[in-house]
Formats: sequence, structure tokens, C-alpha cells
Amino acid sequence: MIKLLCDQMLGTLAKWLRLLGYDTVYIDNDLPDEDIIELAKKENRIILTRDKNLVITAKRENLRTIEIKPVDLDEQIKSVIKKFGLEEKKILSRCSVCNAPIVKIDREKVKNLVPKKVFENNKEFWFCENCKKVYWMGTHWKNMKKRIEKL
Repeated sequence: MIKLLCDQMLGTLAKWLRLLGYDTVYIDNDLPDEDIIELAKKENRIILTRDKNLVITAKRENLRTIEIKPVDLDEQIKSVIKKFGLEEKKILSRCSVCNAPIVKIDREKVKNLVPKKVFENNKEFWFCENCKKVYWMGTHWKNMKKRIEKL
């Protein structure tokens, strides 16, 4: 299984990669390169970064590292999908917030966790047991699906 690590320059990309089913850790603070490298080694992760110095340092440590050159988010996503492929069955299998796997949950269990209209208009829900976020296939899902198809 591919395990990725995005540095602080790639927060939006990390969120999208999680939604696409990639196990993606996001470093949301200014960790020194040495700490990022240690984490990548410890968890056997591929580093994604826009930081040329981190790329050089990580490669010296024999870590698999990919420099994300595009600034445009769609191009960033496309470059990762091109490199690692995309498994459609894994889409929406990880929490976009905390990276934990999400699980399908009985509709009645989320009745008081989502807005009334959302509950009424959706039959299926998914839940992150780690951060308690609830997911459903609403407008965001449709927009995300269109974006993926476009890529």
C-alpha cells in the first residue's frame, strides 16, 4: 500500500489525496527537514514536497521523494494519480481531516449529527471513528466526482 507524506506547502493536495483514498499524512507546521525525514522513514512514507532542499536531503537518505512542481491543484492531483494510479473503490475511504479510514454507518445513527435537510436527502452516510466527522454524497461529492473525471 502506498503511504504518502505531504509537507506544509501541500495542505490542500493532502486533503484531496485522502479523499481519493491515499493514506496521506500532512505536516501542518514548520517541522525541520530532519524530523520530516525521520517520520517518513519510521512510517515508510513517500515524501511529496515543493521544497527543493527537502528533496535533496531526503534523496541523500535514500527516501523516495517526489517534488511536486505544479502550483495548480488540479495539476498536482493529476501528477500524483499519474504516478500512483487511482483505485475507484478507495475513493472516499479515508477522512479528509485526520486520514483515518472511514466506515459506512447506519443512517439512523447520524440523524442528530447532520442537518435535517442532509438527513432527509441522503440514504448513505460514512463516519470517521477517530475525529467523528460524518460524510455523505451531497453537492461536494458530485463536484469532487466531476473534478476527478475531468482530471
